[in-house]
Amino acid sequence: MTQQDRSDAAGTRRGRIALVTGGGGGIGRGIALELTTAGYRVAINDVNERAADATAEAVAEAGGEPLVVIGDVSSRTDVQRMVDQVVMRFDRLDLLVNNAGIQVWKPLLELEEPDWDAVINTNLKGCFLCTQAAARVMQAQGSGHIVNIGSGSNRTPFPELVSYTASKGGIEMLTKVAAVELGPLGIRVNCLAPGAIEIERTRLERKDYAGTWSKVTPLRRIGKPEDIGRAVVLIDDERASFITGQTIMVDGGLFTTPPWPPESEDD
Repeated sequence: MTQQDRSDAAGTRRGRIALVTGGGGGIGRGIALELTTAGYRVAINDVNERAADATAEAVAEAGGEPLVVIGDVSSRTDVQRMVDQVVMRFDRLDLLVNNAGIQVWKPLLELEEPDWDAVINTNLKGCFLCTQAAARVMQAQGSGHIVNIGSGSNRTPFPELVSYTASKGGIEMLTKVAAVELGPLGIRVNCLAPGAIEIERTRLERKDYAGTWSKVTPLRRIGKPEDIGRAVVLIDDERASFITGQTIMVDGGLFTTPPWPPESEDD
């Protein structure tokens, strides 16, 4: 790619408008920052205004033009309001990243109905509502791209995370159906499934989260939020315009590896 090609690509990216749900921290913040670096103008959604504002400050420091849109993705009213705010500010919406999600760690037989509802409503219903609202805008434009953030649990059951695993499996199938139905409208839909990613929440899962998961990840490291952000930028590139309905694992090979037992306790 020549320098002129790079300049042309950057110019094209600067014209693209992205909305990232759950952008107040963790992977969402990493996605917002990588999109900003690539030249996108980014709207940041979260239910936590302080967290969203912190991401907006980081985006502004990186040279971006952030818009904060507070709202609960499980509420149709909130979702429609935030999409309307994005269109009012930027006149269009080119990329939606459905990242908002929560977890409840409980065994299947101990999980209570409100726990199940909270996870499914945020992770799966929220993905549906945001996809529907954004796709209507994209349909009018004749183009757009929706990227859903899945999980390694798209492929592998996670014990004590039944509601989370069910929601992420549902997101993978929602991605496929949406891609089939929205493709004729000029809208692509894909899913990125992270592996072990070090963020505030995952650091609490194990005493040595990074050390534990890097040992079983073929690349011998765990992921960072920017790894997912860069994958979003890559899949949204015009050169990937024939890719839709796919789930792409962004996991350092973690979920490609069969669970072979170690040869010794030291391995």
